Amino acid sequence: MPTKDKIVSREQLLERLAAWRRDGRRVVFTNGCFDLLHLGHVDYLEKARALGDVLVLGLNTDASVSRLKPGRPLQDEVSRARVLASLLFVDAVVLFDEPTPLELIQLVRPDVLVKGDDYAISGIVGHEFVLNNGGQVLTVPLVQGYSTTRIVERIVKGLEA
Repeated sequence: MPTKDKIVSREQLLERLAAWRRDGRRVVFTNGCFDLLHLGHVDYLEKARALGDVLVLGLNTDASVSRLKPGRPLQDEVSRARVLASLLFVDAVVLFDEPTPLELIQLVRPDVLVKGDDYAISGIVGHEFVLNNGGQVLTVPLVQGYSTTRIVERIVKGLEA
């Protein structure tokens, strides 16, 4: 599937979810800003996808990222979405602008909700909804030493030297 076709509206996502579920596919959902794609992101998303048959990624809009992380994003939402959609193990990318992904999680109704192991299950937005609807909420181990913030700090230090 062409990369651009993986970036979907909520209405398109509902159609794809219906088709995937008709085929008996297990839907995994995760979300994030994914400002500068790095090894930690790739490893995390690959592990998330391995927990099911389809990986749906909720991507924070530029406005949403700005509210969470002053001075960011470094890349606009269209660029971030295209890069993420190019990954073989990402099946759909959908933008969200709300303060949390709860509304999107309720729309997706994932079989598995995933975040990195820097979260406690009880701290994952949507965990109660997913568990109450028969799904699983899981964390996956993160690759230590990788974060967008750390990469930006190293770049700035290099420029200052």
